[in-house]
Amino acid sequence: MVKLKKYNQIFKLFVVFITFFFIHSCSKNNYQLTTIQGKKIPITASNIQNPSVEKFITPYRESINADLSAVLAYNPENLDKSNGKWQSPLGNLMADVTLKAGNKILKLREKKSIALCILNSGGIRSILPKGNLTARNAFEIMPFENSLVVITLRGEQIQELVDYFIATKKSHPLAGLTFTIAKDMSAKNILVQGIALDKNAFYNIATNDYLANGGDNMNFFKKGVQQYDLDYKLRNILIDYFKEVDTIPIIKDIRITEE
Repeated sequence: MVKLKKYNQIFKLFVVFITFFFIHSCSKNNYQLTTIQGKKIPITASNIQNPSVEKFITPYRESINADLSAVLAYNPENLDKSNGKWQSPLGNLMADVTLKAGNKILKLREKKSIALCILNSGGIRSILPKGNLTARNAFEIMPFENSLVVITLRGEQIQELVDYFIATKKSHPLAGLTFTIAKDMSAKNILVQGIALDKNAFYNIATNDYLANGGDNMNFFKKGVQQYDLDYKLRNILIDYFKEVDTIPIIKDIRITEE
């Protein structure tokens, strides 16, 4: 008589073994990076002047040069950020253009207005030359990829902004804000859009993403209660402005006075 109990035990062991085998074989292998190898590929004249490479690049180069060289507007005189102690026609222009562009977008998206604009003098890297203006001029002035940001600050931080402006003694682009510097280097008669500063009110400030994060020690922006990223590069704001106007205005209104 055949003893089935013995065969049942063997069959159970066989099933367990097969199951374990398939689970192990189907499990994912965990690979680890052990070695990274690289080599230097020198850029030589032969690489650059390779006919096939040149043939591939030429159409793109010509297209980009055509876009950058197209005349967009006319500038009646050289504009330099250094032309002025506390403000300059170029800085005024940059701030005004940025404020206007940002206001248009914020009103459409959030139904809100921008009170003032401050940029950093160091972000302007070239003059705006007299004569025909092109997109290339905008790239020369603003070679960085900074984008427009709007920060909501309380009036107390606007006071900090003014104090910072006076302490740095630089002609940072400024629009929508005027004040007087007293003999003791304190600020007097601070006006936002022509109205006396209210330290308890909230104001929307246009700036760039670098400053919005506290760049150039503009730490008052870190105290913002709301931020709107408008996804609009300052360079493109300038290019679009060139396309809108025929002749660049020379802005010489007084925004900062000294006693």
